[in-house]
Amino acid sequence: MGVGIMKRLWNAVAAALCVTMLASACASGNVSDAKADDSKDKKKKSTEKEYQGNLDMIQPRAYSNIKGLDLEPGSYISIIGKSADGQYWEAIEKGVLQAVSDLNKELGYKGKDKIKVTYSGPATAYDVDEQVNILDEELDRYPVALGIAMVDAKACDVQFDLAAEGDIPVVAFDSGSDYQGLMATVESDNDKSARAAADKMAEAIDDAGEIIIFANDSKSKSAQEREQSFTAQVAEQHPNVDVVDAYHRDQLPEMQKRVADEINAGTYQRDGEEQPAEEIAADSITEEDVINYLFAKHPDVKGCYATSGEAVNMVVDAVDRLERKDLKIIGYDADDAEIESMSEGKITGLIVQNPFGMGYATVVAAARAAMKAGNEAVVNTGYTWVTEENYKDKAIKKLLY
Repeated sequence: MGVGIMKRLWNAVAAALCVTMLASACASGNVSDAKADDSKDKKKKSTEKEYQGNLDMIQPRAYSNIKGLDLEPGSYISIIGKSADGQYWEAIEKGVLQAVSDLNKELGYKGKDKIKVTYSGPATAYDVDEQVNILDEELDRYPVALGIAMVDAKACDVQFDLAAEGDIPVVAFDSGSDYQGLMATVESDNDKSARAAADKMAEAIDDAGEIIIFANDSKSKSAQEREQSFTAQVAEQHPNVDVVDAYHRDQLPEMQKRVADEINAGTYQRDGEEQPAEEIAADSITEEDVINYLFAKHPDVKGCYATSGEAVNMVVDAVDRLERKDLKIIGYDADDAEIESMSEGKITGLIVQNPFGMGYATVVAAARAAMKAGNEAVVNTGYTWVTEENYKDKAIKKLLY
């Protein structure tokens, strides 16, 4: 073999080796890039807050984070709910505590410098007098700001005047009032959600039939809005649907008298009971008697609308007791009892609020008020329509209480 031929052969071999090595290097680079991308994705997932879905529901978005909230070291914020316990209020408290934890981390505060927050509420849920007493006590502690979910929309005006005199800004959450000095109200859109509930109820009963409303109270602004907006939507959009009665749990004495008067007049008898020989007293009528009376007076009722989780559970118990499985139940919130009832097909749908996000955004609004940074009049923390078909979805489960 000639020298020229040998030289050309070695050149070809060398070129082939170069191509092979280059291809190997490129493949190695692609693997490295893929591993790097995969690592970034895993890191992003691991650093994403498990409660981010709750924060993403908050509008405006400025209330979903604690950036720029430069509070003084040792600042104290007081948050007062309608109840000291219950899954909904516990979720709000978790949001409150998370916001303060995030804020202290952001500002680097430790020890005595940490921003402090307390969540408190009446031991007896929805007790107006007890809540007002708590408010008095908290104002005496001179917080830099205070957040409150009002049991009675008109019960705290005197205390709010005192707060203004002491330069303590007040933020409402869950349920506000028409008091002019409130710095912000952090809440679900009660008008929109109640109207959506009315449309869902109409759909469930084929757009015709009778509805009874069950409300936990008649004094809080949120309960009033949910009842009024539901009733208005029915009247405006569903002419063949009738709201025939309403029961407010804080008006039990009035309903006890109504039932007793009818029994004594002989126009109503409790199931299996003959006309009493003597007049019965109103206070002998139980809440169960009242609910039985409502269903007896409206035997053709097709749906029940409840404005709170407590009211939903009360209706479910009544429907079970009276064996009215045909009734459609729509209401608010998503505690364990409600979700269990939904899984058993007893609840048609629930307006699920965002209490964690509400607690978080309330702290943000309170901090902004303390800094005199200005606030939106209303912060919307969102809601989700939950049914038996979607309550097990991963995204939905994160929002349940």
